[in-house]
Order: sequence, then structure tokens, then C-alpha cells
Amino acid sequence: KALGDGVTDNNYCIALQPICDGQMFHVADELLYRSSVTAQFAQVDDAVQATARVCNAAFYEHGLEQLVGSRKLFFNAPRDWLLKPDLLPPHPDQVVVEVLESVRGEPEILNALTEIRQRGFQVALDDFVLNAETEPLLALANIIKVDISQPFRIEDIERYQRSGLTLLAERVEDLETFRHFRELGFEYFQGYFYARAEVRAATSRQRQNNQSAQLRILAELQQDEPDYRQLESLIVQDPHLTFLLLKYTNSALFRRLTEVTTISQALSLLGINRIRSIVTTVMLAHNGPCNRLLLPQILTRACMCEKLAEGVRGLDPRTAFMAGLMSGMDLLMNMSLPELVNELPLSPLLKGALIAREGRLGKMLDLLFAFEQARLSEASPKVVERLNQIWMVSQVEANKMLSEVA
Repeated sequence: KALGDGVTDNNYCIALQPICDGQMFHVADELLYRSSVTAQFAQVDDAVQATARVCNAAFYEHGLEQLVGSRKLFFNAPRDWLLKPDLLPPHPDQVVVEVLESVRGEPEILNALTEIRQRGFQVALDDFVLNAETEPLLALANIIKVDISQPFRIEDIERYQRSGLTLLAERVEDLETFRHFRELGFEYFQGYFYARAEVRAATSRQRQNNQSAQLRILAELQQDEPDYRQLESLIVQDPHLTFLLLKYTNSALFRRLTEVTTISQALSLLGINRIRSIVTTVMLAHNGPCNRLLLPQILTRACMCEKLAEGVRGLDPRTAFMAGLMSGMDLLMNMSLPELVNELPLSPLLKGALIAREGRLGKMLDLLFAFEQARLSEASPKVVERLNQIWMVSQVEANKMLSEVA
């Protein structure tokens, strides 16, 4: 099945092809990769990269609830992905892992599928053809997808049914074919008779990443006792990764009563394994280099916010740091600030500060923008001197953070 075309353009997106039941109700979707919003098909060139990209766009950037609601989502997993179950997406109760037709029933695959089933995922065998090499996979499957445009044996279909496996007919082109296979006992159907794959343009965006920072993050995550402070300092250097973590931790998956507004909170909530999975997925997606001209300035601003908030009643230095970082993330991610803020369920305090410059955080951001643009002619010499001192310390800190991943 076409997963990707290997194009390194960062505006890749996803497509969804609906799957219906015997009453023609829309009950699931298959997740597909597209190199751009105009691409109608894809050819396999780098299946791992394409899989990472659909994971990145669907599960971490966009969110499953917004994408498909409560419907099942069929996720194509190449062999290399199956052997690393930690890379599998979240939502095991909603995601069906599709084993591609090229995969055989080798012992290491069977062990991996056993773990995948134990984690709560359902397993579908895609374009399945029964033979001596594939037969061991049946014991670990929930769903068999049959490409009805290719020859198949009715005795195989009967065997699947006796084993209690659910049957899905692929490439159903018309209602007559749909009715025929429904009478044969198929429960799910996919094909042009029902719907073509629909490209989701909203999942296309320009993506920027600091891959050197991600390498350091992964190295830290391999430690027996990772340093959360070090992880936080590395993650904030990657705007795309910061955006993903905040959006993901504030998604309906976690059903939190309060918003997660700092990276330290996200780290505590997600834990090492999920952070490792997200970082690895983003790296495999090849999202491109971060803008090294803007990042030092924005990191310096974030450090200044943190230092200005220290000792001020009612202001959390970490939240102030995040306000400084978010105030420039729109430039790093090529999104408008209102659009970016609306995608992240940030606290009203942060939203007001970023969009309307409300409250003490908003006034702090106004002050720092004026300082950066040399518009402090009306400020007292004492204020200017303090800002210069904080700027020098913050610049040293920002440069030190960047030097660690140079």
C-alpha cells in the first residue's frame, strides 16, 4: 500500500479513506500519507519516514479526536515500525495497527505483534494472502483485509470466519459487489463505492525543527535517570517539538482539569517513554532545520521573562519563560500568533498576554519588545540598566543552551 513518496518537502499532510459497515455507516478510516495537499497518490520510497510523518501530523500535531472523533483509525505500520512498539501512536483503544502484505510470520514479528496486542491495539492484516509464510500471523490478528480485486480462495475466507476473525473487503467499486461480499460474511468495506480518500489540507503546514537538539534529547532520554532540567532546556530550543508536546498534553486524551502550560509539566505528565516516542517520530519525519537566526533572540527573550518574574508575587517564572518563547514561535513555525494560540489550549493568562498583551505578563512582553527595538527613550535609566543586565545574563544562558547542541 502506498505510504509515502520520499519527498522531503515539509508541507506533507495526511489523507483519510472512510471504511463503512454492512449498513453503510461510517465506522472507521484508513490513515494515508500525502507529500502535499495536491498529491492524489503516493509511491513507497521510504516507508519509515512516511509512517513517522503521518504519526506526526495525525496524532501529535492535529489530534485524533479532532481528526476522526470516536471512529477507529487504521494505521499502516511497516516492518521496522512493528519491531519498535514504543514508536506506535497513542490511543490503543482506537487505533488499528495494519500489518503490511510484505510482512511474514517470523519469530521476531510474532513477538512484536504479541506485545502490540498486549498494549491494547487491534491488529489487521492488510491485503492478506494465506500461505505458509503468513499463516503464523493469523493467531495474532483481529481483522483480515482482503483485496477483492485479486484472486482469493473461498476456503480461506471460511477459515478466517471459523477463527472468529473480522473480514474487511478492500477495493469495493460498486453496490452490487458490496452486497455480494456482505452476503459472504464480510463486516467492513472500503472502496470507491463508498468514498475516495480525502486529503486533509488542515494537516499541511511548514515545519521547522532543530534536529541537533533532538539528538541531545534522545541521548538524555537513554540515561538511567534522565535530567528533566536538561531535557526542558533542550526541548524549548525546538519550537515544533515544544508546540507538539503542549498540544498533545492538553488534548482530550488526558482529560485534565487544568491546562499544561510549561514543558516541565508536560514532561511529568507524559513520562520518559512517550517523550522518547514523540521525539523519535518527529526526527524520523525529517522536518527540516530550525531558523538559527531567530532562535537565539527568542530564547534570550524567554530567559529575560523568566528572570523578570523571579520574586514577583503571582508570576511563575516557568510560565513567564513559556510566554517569552511562545511570543516568537509564530515566526519559527510560519503560523500567525492567533492561529498558533488557538491550537494550544493555553491558560487564559498566557493567551491574554500573547494576543492582547494583558496582565503583568503582557506588559512584560511589551517591555521586552520595546527593549529589543530600542524604544525605551521614556523609561528611567534604572529600568534600562536593569534590562541591560538581565539581557546580558540571558544571552549568555541562551547561547550556552544553543552551544550544547551545536
